[in-house]
Amino acid sequence: MSRLRIPIGQHDHAQGPPDAPLTLVEYGDFECSHCGRAYGLLKRLQTQFAKELRFAYRHFPLTQIHPFAESAAECSEFAGAHGRFWEMHDLLFDNQEQLGPDLYTELAEELGLPHAGLRSALGNHDFLEKIRQDFSSGVRSGVNGTPTFFINGERFDGALEQLAGALQQELQRAA
Repeated sequence: MSRLRIPIGQHDHAQGPPDAPLTLVEYGDFECSHCGRAYGLLKRLQTQFAKELRFAYRHFPLTQIHPFAESAAECSEFAGAHGRFWEMHDLLFDNQEQLGPDLYTELAEELGLPHAGLRSALGNHDFLEKIRQDFSSGVRSGVNGTPTFFINGERFDGALEQLAGALQQELQRAA
């Protein structure tokens, strides 16, 4: 079983209490249909485990097969620089079939973000280094596809439908 090589830090996007007994890390790709299916489940798990779960998202764009994955990740990071990462994360997954510059501009406008700044950031790849760092940390942790999850630092290799049970087991173990 693979271990998470780079622990959650200040540069990660995380929701939930930092001292939660459960930490779930996803390496994801905004264009990946499997990540899209996982997105709804993750929202339910965050509600189900509430204060017991810290969830972190890291970028792992599979650019060879998903031409908009990297630009979507850059768009989310631009939103993050304006304190709106999670809102953009959700909107990108909600509109996964329409990824591209027109959607990014529309979503930026919806979130009150400067779309000229977004165009500039995407054109200059201002956030590409952060995305590459996430990707590299995934490779170091044995990630080779998306979504890949780590529960309290251990890679979860079960089916998506088993994730809630695995979290419950880890919570009981931690207690």
